[in-house]
Formats: sequence, C-alpha cells, structure tokens
Amino acid sequence: MSVKGQYVVPRGKRWAVRKAGAERVTRHFDTQQEALDAARRIARNQGGDVFIFGRDGQIRGRDSHINGSHS
Repeated sequence: MSVKGQYVVPRGKRWAVRKAGAERVTRHFDTQQEALDAARRIARNQGGDVFIFGRDGQIRGRDSHINGSHS
C-alpha cells in the first residue's frame, strides 16, 4: 500500500510543495513555513502525510493527516 503524501522540498532559495511520486512541483513559496502550511492543507483535504525535507535533502519531519487525524 503506497502512502499518499505531499513533500515540502527546497528549490533554490525558495521552497516548494510536490505530490509524492510527481516530477513537477504543485507550487513555490518564499519560506518553508508557507510551503508547510499549504502542504498540510492539501494533506488534510486528500488524506495523506506531509514529508518535510531540509536543505540537505534529508527528511526532517513528517505529519500524518490520514483519516482526518494529525500526528
């Protein structure tokens, strides 16, 4: 079973939200917090996880919004 998710990833000096498995980003943001807020809204609406990446490319956090929950 694959996990639906949104990735918050660095893009140059900006941040982006990208759907898991997608090549293209959904939207660009000036700050990581703006991207994280948008990814959380999408995850709540679609049911899924948010994976937060640091500038080093490593996952630094994860939020779960499956079945309307948040952890």
